Amino acid sequence: MAASKLPIYSALAANLGIAATKFIAASVTGSSAMISEGIHSLVDTLNEILLLIGIKRSHKPADANRPFGYGKELYFWAFIVSILIFGIGGGVSFYEGITHLQHPKSIEDPYWNYVVLGIAFALDGTSFVTALREFNRQRGTTPFWSAVKGSKDPSTFVVLFEDASDLLGLIVAFLGVFLGHQLNNPLFDGIASIIIGLILTAVSLMLARESRSLLMGESMSQETLERIVTMIEADPAVSAVLESPSMYMAPEEVFLILVIDFNDRLTIDDINRTIPAIRQTIRQQFPLVKRIIIEPGVAGQPTI
Repeated sequence: MAASKLPIYSALAANLGIAATKFIAASVTGSSAMISEGIHSLVDTLNEILLLIGIKRSHKPADANRPFGYGKELYFWAFIVSILIFGIGGGVSFYEGITHLQHPKSIEDPYWNYVVLGIAFALDGTSFVTALREFNRQRGTTPFWSAVKGSKDPSTFVVLFEDASDLLGLIVAFLGVFLGHQLNNPLFDGIASIIIGLILTAVSLMLARESRSLLMGESMSQETLERIVTMIEADPAVSAVLESPSMYMAPEEVFLILVIDFNDRLTIDDINRTIPAIRQTIRQQFPLVKRIIIEPGVAGQPTI
């Protein structure tokens, strides 16, 4: 099911506004956790822009330099986004937290911190719900974590986990500001920054793993491949499908290679007529399969 850009635009608008208000509050109150949260939102804003760039570039038509198209541009930019979450978001949060522990500074008036955190929570919550609805629409009845692992469109689950880490970070930042002010202990603020860094690092590693897998090339599900093979082998002209490697070139584009052992009674002309018919049948039943290479083979002999 095709993904919508709505979650990305929603997250972009929310993070841009939130980043500005967080930095203003941090400059007024001197909160380390608020600085970390501001950086977090700024990085998320950049991430949404990079995902939109990836989506746009992935739709470029194939040319002489990229005969299989630019679909994997989206996977590349999703991987870059996951690295940015760790390298900038997590790294700076750790740095701010450790610096604040070494040079603690008390928060005199946390009022504006609470106001900004409340506004940010409402905006990020709205963005999270938008991303979650889109992800649920795509996954259908598939269990949540199975859908994350099996998803071929990182633009949706990247935004979803970004928003989830935003909400967790806001809760941690609130606790850091609240406990630091109530107990008159600025160390809580620094600890909150470190915890936010840990959250971002955990999310980054998970997203990097999924994006890397897509970038390297994932196959169609075994269930779908078996359905294709069963359909082809039902053709009287086919004795067996010997090989059926596949690869996602984009979220909605699969490259499939079939090595088929045709019936011995078929002539070369018969095989040449059968191959286009098989291609057409596959494309009608499985629209995701955009490119199909069919090669005759003989059982028991080397294939691909």
